Amino acid sequence: MVPLNDNNPTRTVPYVTYVFIALNVSIFLYEASLGPNLEAFFRTWAVIPRALTFSFAGEPTGLPVAPPLTLITSQFLHGGLLHLGGNMLFLWIFGNNVEDKLGHIKFVLFYLTCGVLAALSQWYFSMDSLVPSLGASGAIAGVMGAYILRFPRAEITTLIPLGIFPWTVRIPAVFFLGFWFVQQTFSGLMSLEAPMDVTSGGGGIAYWAHAGGFLFGAVLGPVLGLFADRSEEIY
Repeated sequence: MVPLNDNNPTRTVPYVTYVFIALNVSIFLYEASLGPNLEAFFRTWAVIPRALTFSFAGEPTGLPVAPPLTLITSQFLHGGLLHLGGNMLFLWIFGNNVEDKLGHIKFVLFYLTCGVLAALSQWYFSMDSLVPSLGASGAIAGVMGAYILRFPRAEITTLIPLGIFPWTVRIPAVFFLGFWFVQQTFSGLMSLEAPMDVTSGGGGIAYWAHAGGFLFGAVLGPVLGLFADRSEEIY
């Protein structure tokens, strides 16, 4: 996929999107330096659903970090290079347009709030799990939920591998992101018997975080002013 090619000279530079990408990459590089201590790092800063459940009930968890704080810190952790790369690609493609419409400060609030609500969506279906939950995908799903409302006719150039001959096709955002949301929701329903809550390599995919983040982004975006200026619509 490649981002929408928009030559609008009035567009602001998406500083926050770039900062979020830089933070995620920098923290991943730090993770790579931890070696055998990486698991302990994840168990400190990622969401542990059972610990979060105990915290909400007012019970001690014995963890060095308050579990509710991990709803934010977990958004900047990734379990592998592909996990990081996929998330940052989607943030780069969709984040700049949403940030441009919300403004820098509101976009920070929007992004982090979507990430928190997405993590809580996944926690709801896996309250007793001890598997760390981490990744930026819930927050980015929120960005995508806002994007599909604000730029439904924007075309996403998608690369489709056909053997050794790659093929590109331009797909309207409403179909591309709509299909993605339906796929995440369906997969979440199929996983109810054995819910997984980590978007890391080998840990499962947090389908409910994706679906929840998408829905919360679609609701929160307009509340924060996503449609405040319709004069520069992108088609």
